[in-house]
This record gives sequence, C-alpha cells and structure tokens, in this order.
Amino acid sequence: MDWSTGVLGFAAGVLIAVITAPVGVSGAVFLLPVQLSVLGVPSPAVTPTNLLFNVVAGPGALLRYRHDGMLHGPLTRLLIAGTLPGVVLGAAIRVFAVPGPAVFRLLVAVLLLPLGIWLCARTIHPRTAGANTPEQPSPRTVTALALAVGTVGGIYGIGGGSILGPILVGRGMPVAQVAPAALASTFLTSLVGASTYGLLALTGGDNIAPHWLLGLACGLGGLVGGNLGARLQPKLPERFLRLLLGALATGIGALYAVQTLA
Repeated sequence: MDWSTGVLGFAAGVLIAVITAPVGVSGAVFLLPVQLSVLGVPSPAVTPTNLLFNVVAGPGALLRYRHDGMLHGPLTRLLIAGTLPGVVLGAAIRVFAVPGPAVFRLLVAVLLLPLGIWLCARTIHPRTAGANTPEQPSPRTVTALALAVGTVGGIYGIGGGSILGPILVGRGMPVAQVAPAALASTFLTSLVGASTYGLLALTGGDNIAPHWLLGLACGLGGLVGGNLGARLQPKLPERFLRLLLGALATGIGALYAVQTLA
C-alpha cells in the first residue's frame, strides 16, 4: 500500500464515520464499495478488511457514548447475545460456502430501500404515514434479529448496524437508544469476526486475510470520525436523526439495487 492509498482510506474513514456514527451505523457498509472500486481490495479479503475497520474505528464513538452514559442497557446485551454467535457462523459460511454477492445485494435492497423510504416518510408526515407508533419488538425478537444480522455481517463484513438500526427505530425505538447498542454489537462482532478470519486464513490462504495496513488506515479515520459523530448526536434532534437513518438506509438499498441490476 502506498501513502496516497493510505491517506485516501483515512479520509474515507473520517467522512463516513462522522455521518453514520450518530445513528449507530459503523460505516463499513459504505466503505465496502470504496474498497472494492477505489482502493482495489479484492474479494473475499475485503470482508475481513471491513471487519478490521470496525474494530479500529469502533472505540471512537463507543468511548464517547460511554462518557455520556448512553452505552449500558438491556438492548446492548440483547444485540450482543445474538450477533456474536452469528458472526462466527457467517465467517465460516463465507469461507467454505462462498455465497454469491448478488443474492445478498438483492436481499439488502429489498429490505432497506422500502424501509428507508417508509422511515423518512413517517418522520416527515407522522399522521399520514401511520397513526400509531409500532409496538417495540420483544427481547426474543431482538435477539433473533441480531443473530440473523450477525450472520450477514460475518459473511459480508458490514457490521450490522446499517440493518438493525432502521428496523429497530422503525419499530418505535429512539435513535439515542439504538445507536450505542448497535455500535457496541458491531464492534464486538467485528472483533470476533476478524479473529475468525485470521484463524481461517492459516488454513485457507492469504486471500482471506485482511489488508492490514489499509484496514488500519481506514479504521484510524473512522476512530476520529466516529468520536466526532458521537459528540454531535446529543445536539441533534430526534427528527433529524430519524431522517438521517432513513436516508442512509435508502441510500444503501439503492446502491445495492443498482449493483444487482448492473
């Protein structure tokens, strides 16, 4: 990796994390196409590299949320209980089953595109988009959802907050409650996932090992950007945060829809 690639990775990490951290999205889902198309990271090495980004970048926002007393709570424990076993399963599926990315992109597009549009519409026009706030999901439902998302995160290295956040907020949970819990689960599952890929690389070849220097460069950018984003969150109104989360979900869904159709 030359210095210009490292600087570009750092800048991408800062920009992405400062926008996504306030709503509980690590930013890895947006870093994925940057790594593939701009930085030239091949698949499947892009997945553990993304997980490495989450590991390095995660403490930036988490330490700030912990300082503000927003990190501890039952939601954090429920998400961690589901995503940790899921990411190990996902890593094994990625290495040994090698599922096609087209199916994944289609599923994410079908899920997040309408969910993001609905979340934005419901925030802008709460009375016309839905008269009553949806009932919050049960603990069992949250854990099951986290297990499924953790598996997806292990396969594709996207963390999980980009999927969990819109669903939980759409079910009536406040962004300030969801964001720290989603980032905490993303950090821990990424730590386990990156370690799993490291062990699998010992027998599966170097092509499934992360690009360490680039992952560290992007992660350091995310460390700075995530802390800035977490500092901004308490100053932002819930309405704006919900719109931002809805816009991010819509953007992710549209991105994968275009990639699927291309």
